[in-house]
Amino acid sequence: MNRSAEQKAVIEGLIFVSGEEGIDKKQMADVLQVSMTEVEPLLEELLHDYRSGSRGMEIIEIAGSFQFVTKREHASYYERLVSAPSHTSLSQAALETLAIIAYKQPITRAEIEEVRGVKTEKPLQTLSTKGLIAEMGRAEGTGRAILYGTTKSFLEHFGLKSIEELPPLPEQVNDPSIEEEADLFFSKFQETMDE
Repeated sequence: MNRSAEQKAVIEGLIFVSGEEGIDKKQMADVLQVSMTEVEPLLEELLHDYRSGSRGMEIIEIAGSFQFVTKREHASYYERLVSAPSHTSLSQAALETLAIIAYKQPITRAEIEEVRGVKTEKPLQTLSTKGLIAEMGRAEGTGRAILYGTTKSFLEHFGLKSIEELPPLPEQVNDPSIEEEADLFFSKFQETMDE
């Protein structure tokens, strides 16, 4: 692969990894360590490739930044995908694991397993895949275990501004109605995951 072809491939990758934020020509030039005048013809060539080829994606410019989007003419297919029923419900193990993480974050897998009394590898993978939890760093000490916490998607799904809005844990109060509120909160979550 010659240098310009490689640079064009890097630009394509940069646009992809920049996601919805997009990337502007100056950032591309900075990453490639070239001038903007060298980036412009490569970018134009890449834009031409996407316009003329039969691809499902295209590159658009919004406010000076370039990003990938799907083609409008394929919208009906994407709508079918989104509206197709999917099996997104969480298992009891995943719900328990999510609750533990939500209330005790940041927390390691060993600490979650200590609370649950069983292995949590699969529930952690499920929750991570669904974007409800993420790695939040590493614990101090031997092994530097991964610390888990909830994500912005978790807050959005529950309609919370912050994690502090979670209902109190039952052991923190002696009021059965608050315990019921917490149970309703997580059952509501399960119902929305089933939809």
